[in-house]
Amino acid sequence: MKPSTQDRTEGKVHEVKGRIKEEVGKVTNDPNLEVNGNTEKNAGKVQKWIGQAEKAVGK
Repeated sequence: MKPSTQDRTEGKVHEVKGRIKEEVGKVTNDPNLEVNGNTEKNAGKVQKWIGQAEKAVGK
């Protein structure tokens, strides 16, 4: 798998996991889980964006 594809895929996985953690944190009223989920979601977005940039550059 190309690095750009791998970054996009892993980024999307982290984004989804983060979204789930964030929602569970909201439902269970656990602010730490909510913040951790939000952080993971945003890190996944960044990783996905890096994969898209690598693809555009041709890596």
